[in-house]
Amino acid sequence: MKECVLVTGGAGYIGSHTAVELVEAGMDVVLADNLTNSDMQAVEGVRRITGREVPFERVDCCDRAALGGVFARHRFGSVIHFAASKAVGESVCEPMKYYRNNLLSLMNVVDLMREHGRRNIVFSSSCTVYGEPDSLPVTERAPRKPATSPYGNTKQISEDILRDAIAAYGDLRGIALRYFNPIGAHPSALIGELPRGVPQNLVPYVTQTAAGVRECLSVFGDDYPTPDGSNIRDYIDVVDLARAHVVAIRRMIEGRNKADYEIFNIGTGRGVSVLELVRRFEQANNLKINHKIAPRRAGDIVAIWADPTLANTELGWRAERSLDETLRAAWAWERHLRGI
Repeated sequence: MKECVLVTGGAGYIGSHTAVELVEAGMDVVLADNLTNSDMQAVEGVRRITGREVPFERVDCCDRAALGGVFARHRFGSVIHFAASKAVGESVCEPMKYYRNNLLSLMNVVDLMREHGRRNIVFSSSCTVYGEPDSLPVTERAPRKPATSPYGNTKQISEDILRDAIAAYGDLRGIALRYFNPIGAHPSALIGELPRGVPQNLVPYVTQTAAGVRECLSVFGDDYPTPDGSNIRDYIDVVDLARAHVVAIRRMIEGRNKADYEIFNIGTGRGVSVLELVRRFEQANNLKINHKIAPRRAGDIVAIWADPTLANTELGWRAERSLDETLRAAWAWERHLRGI
C-alpha cells in the first residue's frame, strides 16, 4: 500500500502546497480543514495539479468527535498538522481564540493518533519561538525566548506538548519544522496564498496593491536598527517549504530519525528587508507598488533569519527557488485570482 498522510489545515496555504508535493512524491493524502480561513478553491487546485480526486473532510480539529470520525474512515499512517490560527497581529488582539484553537487542535490530533495507532507527526512550528534572537543566523540550538505574541506562545506550548507526549507514551515519533516566512505560489498559479479580508502577511498585500485591490501598502516601521530601517525576515518559497514536509515524513517512515522528537529550521539562510522585498517584487514583475511608512506593529521583532545547515545535512533538504522566481509566482497567482 502507498503511504497515506492526513494533512490538517489541508485547504490552507502551506497545507495545499504540501498536499501537492506529497502526491507527486508517490503518497496518498487526506485533507482536513474547517474552512474558516481557507477555501475549497485550494482543494480543487490540488486536484487539478495532481490529477487525483484527493479526499477532503470538512472538520474542525477542535471537535474531537468529528476529528475521530476522520481517523476512523481513513487509513493513514502519518499526520502533518497545520490547522491553526496564524496572524501575529490578530493574536495580540484575540489571544483566547489563538490559545483555544491552536492548542486544543494539536492535543486532539495527538490523542487520536495514539488511540488509532498512527505513529508519525510533523508539526508546523515557527521561527517565532526564538523571539528576538541573541545572534543571527538562528540555529536550532538557540534558546527559545519569551514569545512576543500569543501566536508565538502557542507554537512554543505546542512544541512542549508534542515533546512531552512523545517522551511519555513511546508510541509516537515527531518532527517540528520551525519555518520562517513562507511566500509565493505554485508555478501552475492554481494554488497560492488566499487571505480572507485584509491580508496579514506582506506578499499578499503587495500583490493586492499591484492588482489595484488595495490602494497602498503600509510598511510597518522604517526606524528599526537595520540597513534600511525596515524589518528583516527569511522569506522562503512555499513549494520549497512544502518539500521539507515530504522529506520529514519519509525520514520517520524509513526509520532514519535519530531521536523520537526532532526539530529543524526551514529557511533560506538569507535575510531580506521589507523594503528590499518590495523593490525586488517591482523589479521581478516590472511594476511599481504604492507604499507608505506606517507606525511599528505590535509583536514584530527587528530581524530574524535561519541557519538551515541541520535541515540541509540531516534531511537532505535545501531551499532551491530564487526570490525573483518566488515573487513572479506570487504575482502570477494574483493575476489568476483577479483574471488579469
